Amino acid sequence: MSSYSIEVNSIRKTFGRRLIFDNLSFSLSNKGTFGISGINGSGKSTLVKIVAGIISPSAGKIIHKNSDEEIIPEKLHDYIGFVSPYLVLYEEFTAQENLKIFSAIRSIHFDEERADFLFHHFNLYDRENDLVKTFSSGMKQRLKFIFALIHKPKLIILDEPTSNLDEEGKEAVYQMVKKESEENIYIIASNEKTDLALCEKNIKLEDFKLNKS
Repeated sequence: MSSYSIEVNSIRKTFGRRLIFDNLSFSLSNKGTFGISGINGSGKSTLVKIVAGIISPSAGKIIHKNSDEEIIPEKLHDYIGFVSPYLVLYEEFTAQENLKIFSAIRSIHFDEERADFLFHHFNLYDRENDLVKTFSSGMKQRLKFIFALIHKPKLIILDEPTSNLDEEGKEAVYQMVKKESEENIYIIASNEKTDLALCEKNIKLEDFKLNKS
């Protein structure tokens, strides 16, 4: 079982004079699925980027721990899988080559068995040697899940995870979330009711915009 935990302590984010959210706190540990919802432009993507260490909060602190030991920012990517529509793929390479490149960037061994399982689960097993530029938007979104999960992360962050997916693609995502959240932490930022239905608890970002500057 995972011993991973996250503490979000009174974070605030502003862009210039615009308040995104303020005094936002929560903690997660071990396993389960946690939802983040809010109207378009409310800051869902901003929040998950802060949690993932991609950007910094204007105030407050995020603490990631594994086995009660705090993880330094330089090592955070070893523990996190991140999926979003705005992530960029190397379109001039095949899906398989993309995976190997990202494994090399992370300095991890490329696990062919894990890759094969994920290609089959997301129904891309017959396209793994095709150039990514030939993929549809839905296929690219499924490929991003394979990238996020290849290194068996303890924290999986999904920003609008079913964007561009058909019903078959959505079902593959939901099956994976239900299975892997039994041992890992999933954070889902979305307004889709079916996405949020997977979550054991949910925060609404509108509740953290009251103290405007």
